[in-house]
Amino acid sequence: MQHKTSTKDLSFDDFKKLILSDYQIVCESRQASLIGRKEVLTGKAKFGIFGDGKELAQIAMAKVFKNGDFRSGYYRDQTFMFAAKLLTMEEFFAQLYAHPDVAADPSSAGRCMNGHYSTRLLNEDGSWKT
Repeated sequence: MQHKTSTKDLSFDDFKKLILSDYQIVCESRQASLIGRKEVLTGKAKFGIFGDGKELAQIAMAKVFKNGDFRSGYYRDQTFMFAAKLLTMEEFFAQLYAHPDVAADPSSAGRCMNGHYSTRLLNEDGSWKT
């Protein structure tokens, strides 16, 4: 999740790569919203709440968060989660379809309304992650 590179330290090519990477995340997140909404409206997924329209602000927000920071999330934070590398596209859709396996949907294993993202603080043995 570490994005703390100052733009003054970047070459033009590195800055260009960073912008294009951010743009790719924005486009993929918007597409996930559109596909997810279509799945809900056609009855393939039971319920969906999506983050389209919030992508740019969430990309910016993800850049200032550091590993270990806590936040109280917003139910449309999918782009933040993608940008912070805390959610994959597969996990996003596993949550949409309420996949009951924690390996597929690490946020809740299909037990919560979609769009409520979380990360695990405990290891499998119950000890705190460091």
